[in-house]
Amino acid sequence: MKLHKFKGYKYIDGGVCAAKGFLANGIHCGISRKQLSSSVEDNQETNVVGDGKKKKDLALIYSKEYCNAAAVYTTNKVKGAPIFVTKEHLKDGLAKAVIVNSVNANTCNADGIEKARKMCELVAKQLNINAEDVIVASTGVIGQILPIEPIENGMEELVKGLSDKGNKSALEAIMTTDTREKEIAVEFELGGKKCTMGGMLKGSGMIHPNMATTLTFITTDVKIKTEYLQRALSDVVKVTLNRVSVDGDTSTNDMVSIMASGLAGNDEICGENEDYLQFKNALYVVLMNLGRMMARDGEGATKLIECICTGADSEKTAEIVAKSVITSNLFKSAMFGEDANWGRILCAIGYANAEFDINKVDVSISSDAGKIDVCKDGAGLDFSEDEAKKILIEEEIKIIISIGDGQCKAIAWGCDLTYDYVRINGDYRS
Repeated sequence: MKLHKFKGYKYIDGGVCAAKGFLANGIHCGISRKQLSSSVEDNQETNVVGDGKKKKDLALIYSKEYCNAAAVYTTNKVKGAPIFVTKEHLKDGLAKAVIVNSVNANTCNADGIEKARKMCELVAKQLNINAEDVIVASTGVIGQILPIEPIENGMEELVKGLSDKGNKSALEAIMTTDTREKEIAVEFELGGKKCTMGGMLKGSGMIHPNMATTLTFITTDVKIKTEYLQRALSDVVKVTLNRVSVDGDTSTNDMVSIMASGLAGNDEICGENEDYLQFKNALYVVLMNLGRMMARDGEGATKLIECICTGADSEKTAEIVAKSVITSNLFKSAMFGEDANWGRILCAIGYANAEFDINKVDVSISSDAGKIDVCKDGAGLDFSEDEAKKILIEEEIKIIISIGDGQCKAIAWGCDLTYDYVRINGDYRS
């Protein structure tokens, strides 16, 4: 998938290990998809990928330095136990490690909080740090008891394997129905000092966030006060990950966290100055690209859809319209069928909960294969169905909408709706 180019920001390798001071690792410890088995041996026979290799299911990110840290969380009323523990641990704005398991969400369990805290304690014991300095997250099946024994037995191996090249192992360990890796890192300068920011994300289904999104972990070596780290994260998530939708379902375990080691040597960011804006732009580059990767890897998806709405009287209006289009199941199905059914686009625009003149709406469809106008002033235009088909065959499709003469715009990202989405979710627990 193509990465967007931004002046002053260079893409590099390394993911969450690219920034100075961060190590990572991921292992297979044997967490079971099924209800807690009677023995650890039983659990270790589950969670196997197609080639017979046991998929990693436990990840760790670690910083030797204390990091200023911030996070945003799901707004679902049902929340995974790790959400409550991480909120508690980040009250002081500091963290040194992130522990994450896949397979089991540790949600809606009577002992969930206890298990989430135990995960932090196990990390703390091995790393000789405080348990309160550990961020914890889980993803997977909801409502099944999390077996702590495999995690406890695997912790020594997990910690011993920490490496500045461990980003790929950690990324594999947090994936569930994901079919593509989602990680990125960028270099940029603040006051003449080279700075780095990297991140990894898991997410393929149950994606329709509001003030949070799937499990996303960001690391940076920028020196920045926690207050401004939190402010930047909250603002940028709104215009990136919060504008991604795969299926209209908001997860119970959504979390985005960021840790800043301060090792880049820049003057500490303690106000909304030029360095703060540069940092915030770097965060946008990271989260926007991760969001696009997530949309492209929507469960069963074959296409990434980007909807750009311009001409609005406010950014909120443009956002509502763009998200209305990319969440329409009829439109998403048409994109899977490579059918330029522009009426479905107009329908989704029309029921968007925003004020604008439908008689001023223009719509175009484009991809690397070309661009066609399909609607002008709310009415259809003649166009070649053969040309439209060529455009829609491409992997990345843009829907370009103008709703008037306003100066505001917004972008939202989604994917097509395919047969495989139902297949994947029809037997998710088995």
